[in-house]
Amino acid sequence: MTKLPGVLDTAYRLAEEVFLPAAAAVDAADRVPAAHLDLLAAEGFYGIAGPAEAGGLELDLDTALAVVETLASGCLATTFVWMQHHRSVRAVAASTTPGVRERWLRPLCEGRQRAGVALAGTLPGPPRLVATPVEGGYLLDGESPWVTGWGLIDILHVAARDPTDTLVWTLTNPVASDTLAVRPLRMVAVNASVTVTVRFSRHFVPAEAVTGTLPYAQWPARDAAALRANGSLALGLAGRCCRLIGPSPLDAELAGCRAALDTGTTETLPAARAAAVELAQRAAAALVVAHGSRSILAGEHPQRLAREALFLLVFASRPAIRANLLARLTGDQEAGRTELFVRNSPQE
Repeated sequence: MTKLPGVLDTAYRLAEEVFLPAAAAVDAADRVPAAHLDLLAAEGFYGIAGPAEAGGLELDLDTALAVVETLASGCLATTFVWMQHHRSVRAVAASTTPGVRERWLRPLCEGRQRAGVALAGTLPGPPRLVATPVEGGYLLDGESPWVTGWGLIDILHVAARDPTDTLVWTLTNPVASDTLAVRPLRMVAVNASVTVTVRFSRHFVPAEAVTGTLPYAQWPARDAAALRANGSLALGLAGRCCRLIGPSPLDAELAGCRAALDTGTTETLPAARAAAVELAQRAAAALVVAHGSRSILAGEHPQRLAREALFLLVFASRPAIRANLLARLTGDQEAGRTELFVRNSPQE
């Protein structure tokens, strides 16, 4: 893995000179401008998780996280769409299915092909998306409630569960059809991410499109180990609020949240994630107050950032994160009561 300081300089330039000046327009738009994603591809950022021999940047983890945080400080919607891509790059790079790596890895690393994810099969409880083995592949049935980047992606990486409770990851075309129905979702923030619900009805995917499989029992541990990256979105938003406010005690809190995420373990990451999101929410509220009545005018940064902080309160949450976050927001440190509330609350 390589550490490329120039990559961070480029990310900072994009955030400050391109994404932030356009953030209000993107917030009001129906979708992220394709030009933003094209620019990320031209700078190699679609390959941050990819190996160098396939055109990827092969960044070390600290640098990759810093890139995410920096881009998110400029435009959360653009960064959110782009973030969906990297799980697919890693899966394709590790795939042992004949032809998958050769067909997809370089185009994905170079951003010529851009991926989204449908994670319904990974959700706890009875599988929402089922993969039934048939001759030559699988039939997908069920619903993936949150799929981001519709119309901005070229391939969809889908997680479903087969009858043996094994996760089956497949690649399929993100095109509405008789077997794939799409329902747009209207969100109060990051709406330009074009997030939709996708319904699969006996949707066929060939065996050669399977990137990999995993016993579902092994998924929670793997998922917990990957919680850190999404925390960079909250750090980016909080950092932007801090810079717009000016020097304040929030700066030290931001550094503390970053350190807690960087040193987090499977056991401590949920609390660290909750702390980062709660800081983003407080920093956004402080920015609204600091900037006064103009903060609530459409097109102003404070109101946009406050709505985006609301989005981050629920984005990529898990029961342990929600419990920690509710404890912080309600002042109730008795985890038992909070955890009971979370267990009895609707799950995404």
